[in-house]
Amino acid sequence: MGGFFGAVCKQDCVLDIFFGVDYHSHLGTRRGGMIVYDKEVGFQRQIHNIENTPFRTKFEKDLQDFQGCSGIGCISDTDPQPLLVRSHLGLYALTTVGIINNAEELVSRYFSDHGHQFMAMSSGKVNSTELVAALINQKDDLVSGILHAQELIDGSMTLLLLTKDGLYAARDRMGRTPLILGKKDGAMCVSFESFAYLNLGYKDEHSLGPGEIVRVTADGYEVLQAPGKKMKICAFLWTYFGYPPSSYEGVSVEQMRYNCGRILAQNDKDTEADFVAGVPDSGTAHAVGYANESGIPFA
Repeated sequence: MGGFFGAVCKQDCVLDIFFGVDYHSHLGTRRGGMIVYDKEVGFQRQIHNIENTPFRTKFEKDLQDFQGCSGIGCISDTDPQPLLVRSHLGLYALTTVGIINNAEELVSRYFSDHGHQFMAMSSGKVNSTELVAALINQKDDLVSGILHAQELIDGSMTLLLLTKDGLYAARDRMGRTPLILGKKDGAMCVSFESFAYLNLGYKDEHSLGPGEIVRVTADGYEVLQAPGKKMKICAFLWTYFGYPPSSYEGVSVEQMRYNCGRILAQNDKDTEADFVAGVPDSGTAHAVGYANESGIPFA
């Protein structure tokens, strides 16, 4: 899995991005990264290995070197990111959450001629975020490029793209992973997990639909591509990956787990047990729901 957070503010937003990304740490354990943009300094980036040290510990020492009113960051269980990309579309930063099932096919089909190359990871595979950037760069503008990438990718791809003029957010075509906007005075944010921005003083503003693309500034957001009508959101977000205080499509993770346990109990009318216990952390609410429905004590 993985998670990301981005913000555009009228004042320095480095701490918002730092804590917003850190609140996604339950979604990944391999790489963490931040890119911040400042009009005077430009783009500033850091990527760290977080396999043995938490995101917050790794990045605390970098905060004094960051400054800017916009930025993005991510927790990744796969590729090092965010990436800083320079192309005919300008200089931009990109971070992604998802999986590309046909990555090798895309590289072979669209980038096998002379003059194209990708930086290989230690596994020999292409960085998925770099491949998405290459697909975006095949078109004449960012929105057309994002749509082009979404159309070609077999799998799921949700992304944040930061330019000097604002932040572009795009949810994958079938809405498998969430993407939510938060708002507070003089600032907007984009987050995978809703509870991350609630802890920073933002309030719910807009939940992107399947395939929807928006441009975000400190003053608000503009819809650049309307959402599709078909959705196949990943139910495993509610049952396992999601943090309990979060909500997806307006449904609380904790409530969904409670309901799941309650329904399991309804299907187990003849169960004989001394007590019900749930495996922490995601199993606890399931067990409480089961216990309340069945009358078997929770312990």
